[in-house]
Amino acid sequence: MTGARRSMDWGFPRWRSYGGAREAVEVRLCDRHGCDEPGNCPAPKSPNNPDRWHFCQRHAAEYNSKWDYFEGLDKEEAAERARTEQRDNAGYAESAHYGWAGSGDGSRSGDEMRALELLELEADADFAAVKKAWREKAKQVHPDVKPGDKAAAAEFQKFQVAYEVLRQAEERREWKG
Repeated sequence: MTGARRSMDWGFPRWRSYGGAREAVEVRLCDRHGCDEPGNCPAPKSPNNPDRWHFCQRHAAEYNSKWDYFEGLDKEEAAERARTEQRDNAGYAESAHYGWAGSGDGSRSGDEMRALELLELEADADFAAVKKAWREKAKQVHPDVKPGDKAAAAEFQKFQVAYEVLRQAEERREWKG
């Protein structure tokens, strides 16, 4: 029976240098000529081929932008593949909606739907229509137009909050890349 061995890492000072027991890690470089970045994004050399290129993220994005997913398929096969992909992936978009948004048309949250209802707009109204409806309603009950009217001021606050909800949702929807 062997006894317990002492580790060389106990206590202070350490008896060996930090990272001294680690071996060198092999880094594969990008397969694009002249690139010195790590090639950690595999990409197929051709359809249905197990051989892979290994690109950095920038060159992988460039390579994928020219990739034709339906190359070599006739119209019917391409349409069937597109239908299958859409069917298989539709659940992800739907589950994202139901997980976070609550009630709505599938693209708007419950708060957004209530704000649209308050502004008397349809669920698919764009932001220009939202802005127009908000201005029309706000002009009718603005505190400067109806000074001293508590009900009009409360109504104006409701329109203001509804507009803010929809404005922030529109900002989140826009991609600022």
